[in-house]
Amino acid sequence: MSTPEKDAFYTPAHRRAQDRFDAQPLADRVVDAIVKDEIDDFYGAFISSRDFFFLATVDAEGRPTVSYKGGAPGVVAVVDPTTIAFPHFDGNGMFLSVGNAEDTGKIGLLFIDLETPNRIRLQADVERVTDDPVLLARWPGASLVTVAKVETVFHNCGRYIHKHQRVEDSRYVPDADGSQPVPAWKRIDVVQDVLTDADRARTTAEGGTITFEDYVGKLLAGTS
Repeated sequence: MSTPEKDAFYTPAHRRAQDRFDAQPLADRVVDAIVKDEIDDFYGAFISSRDFFFLATVDAEGRPTVSYKGGAPGVVAVVDPTTIAFPHFDGNGMFLSVGNAEDTGKIGLLFIDLETPNRIRLQADVERVTDDPVLLARWPGASLVTVAKVETVFHNCGRYIHKHQRVEDSRYVPDADGSQPVPAWKRIDVVQDVLTDADRARTTAEGGTITFEDYVGKLLAGTS
């Protein structure tokens, strides 16, 4: 395990901001103290215990996006000290994270414990996005898995994280055989013609279509 070269870790823009506030010595000391290029036992235990994370990606036009990704504990697997993997479950069909990973291969992950509070940041280079059945079997219900090589990982100050108490698991986390309830938005009448036959059949089985206004009501009530 090694520490990145500081001038490789920081860009000129970072350095200009640091110099403006006389922060470069502190910034360099932080890199020396906490920024690593491998996942050690402490980082691995924290990452493996999380049931959600935030994923940052950038497309070929330089446009960033951040996605919330949830699942069961272990939604991100530490394959080895320099490799992570995580699943892609059923979504809205946009595939922004998958497409961006193919475009630039650069991703950032933020893991937060909202109860302690605590957090870890990780930057990685995407190695592949795959439908390898061996990897998919680790996350029932997943359609793809991203495998990425760790670039940097570090523990981050949690002082501005508001404490939240956990209430319950999302009922949409796929179960052991990959099954999950039908999301309310897939029952909206105006999307039926662009859904798959299987999804339209599930809409019928759930009692038929709903309007967009019905969906918003469910969203606001927390029952979507």
